[in-house]
Parts: sequence; C-alpha cells; structure tokens
Amino acid sequence: MDCVIIGGGPAGLTAAIYLARFNREVAVIDGGDSRARLIPRTHNYPGFADGITGPRLLERLREQAETYGIRLIAGQVEGLQGGDGKFIARWADGQLVTKSVIVATGLVDKTPPIPRLDEAIASGLVRYCPICDGFEASGQRIAVLGDPAQACGKALFLRTYSTSVTLLTLDRNTLEQATRAELDQAGIVRAPANVASIHHGAGMITVRLANGESMQFDTLYPVLGCEVRSKLATALGAAENDVGCLVVDQHQQTTVPGAYAIGDVVSDLHQIAVATGHAAVAATHLHHTLARNLKS
Repeated sequence: MDCVIIGGGPAGLTAAIYLARFNREVAVIDGGDSRARLIPRTHNYPGFADGITGPRLLERLREQAETYGIRLIAGQVEGLQGGDGKFIARWADGQLVTKSVIVATGLVDKTPPIPRLDEAIASGLVRYCPICDGFEASGQRIAVLGDPAQACGKALFLRTYSTSVTLLTLDRNTLEQATRAELDQAGIVRAPANVASIHHGAGMITVRLANGESMQFDTLYPVLGCEVRSKLATALGAAENDVGCLVVDQHQQTTVPGAYAIGDVVSDLHQIAVATGHAAVAATHLHHTLARNLKS
C-alpha cells in the first residue's frame, strides 16, 4: 500500500483522488464523523453558485473516489505506529501496512448547551464559521457566545454583515479597557449577565440571562473552542503547536518523515478550500517521494 489516509472528509478524499490519479495504491479509513457533514449549505466553496450541503459534497467526493477504485473503509483508526517508510494503521476490524500516511482527522467543536442542537445547526440558527457563512447572516440579529477574550474578535468580524451583534458569555471575565472600547465603538452589545439557558423555536434563538432577562436572535455563533484530533500523529512523534494543531512543512509533511497532515488538524483557518489545497500539495509531494511507479 502506497498511502493510507485517515479521515474521509473533503481533505482526505481529495488527497485520495490525487494519489489514485498518480496510479498510487491508496485507502481511506473513515470514521464517518467529518465536520463537513454538519454544514446545512455552504456558498463559499467555489463552483457551487447555489451552494451545496456538506453531506452532498462528501457524497460527490466519495462517488469520484470510487471511480478510481480507491478502497474506502468504514472504521475509526485506534492506533498508528511506525515511521521511516513503514506505518501500520489499526482499527477494530483490521489493519493496513503502508509506505506513507496522511492524517486528515480534523477537529471537534465544543458545543453550546442547547436542546436539539442538531436541529438548530441544520436550520442555520447555530453557525460555527463566520468566514464560511457570515454573508448569509447579513442583516440578522447575531449573537456570539464565548469567553469575551476569544469571542470579541469574531463579534467584531461579524459587524461586517450586521448592525445587530451581541456578545454573550457563560462565565463573565473582565475585559481589558481597550477591548471594551473597541466593542463599544463598533456598536456591539454586551449582555448584562451570563447566559442561563438557550432554546430555539419558531425560527429564532431565545436566550435567558442569569438576571432573568430574555434576548432573541436569528443566528448564534458559539466560540467555545475545539478539540484538534492530532493524537494519532503525535503518538508517532509528530510535533504540535500550542493549540494542538500539527506542525507541517511547506509540503504538509509533519516532523515524522512519510507522515503528512492536512485540513483542520493543521490549520486554524477552517475552510474546505484550504483543506483541499492542503490535500493537493501533500499528495503531489508524497507521490514524488515514493519510488517511481513506471507504467509497464
């Protein structure tokens, strides 16, 4: 096996397609929990003027991968061992030995305490990426939920799209005077108390504050952090940065030769276009590092 790709999101499937078109033997092991599956519709991925849902994009990528005979394995990789030209990827039903590996495991967002959260995400009431879909929230009543020190940047960014942006907190922390002044100057409202509960219905988000007040919004952006799925690579000895993203070179290769990383597990710019760009770079470099596969 020339390469095993761990993760079947847009990054992993794009890398697999590239490698298959280089006539490389490749397999994708996918746990079925790509972050892209939660996207109700994206309008900022090039080529889809009317947008495309995350599940449909994944379906189309899988269909394309299957045309090249790429082996698609349903499973959660539990262990990754080796290095220096030989890796072993293990999951519950088996294992594969491979010359190289691409880690495309992504991340998991920390979620807000909202009943029926999946419904809220599917209807666009809860969104995670203002770079992806801030345009679609234009003119809406927008709430940003999180620690003020981290959430204020996202709130200020969203003022690009709406005059009604409110900063909500679960646990109030003191803001620096300069930050408070910047929020005030931008016209961003700071809720007077912590959030006690959040519910959705009738096409809106309703927030009850600890002081008894209620506020209503059209869209809520949580800024609660995330868990980067980098443990498989770090177990090999791959380096990570201070937020848990894997460190890679200009070819998307980690500090372990033959082990590459692409997509959200690498970058804090969580965009499908960025992830597929990583895939193209990694797959092309990987192909050139392996022994030539001359056509007979």
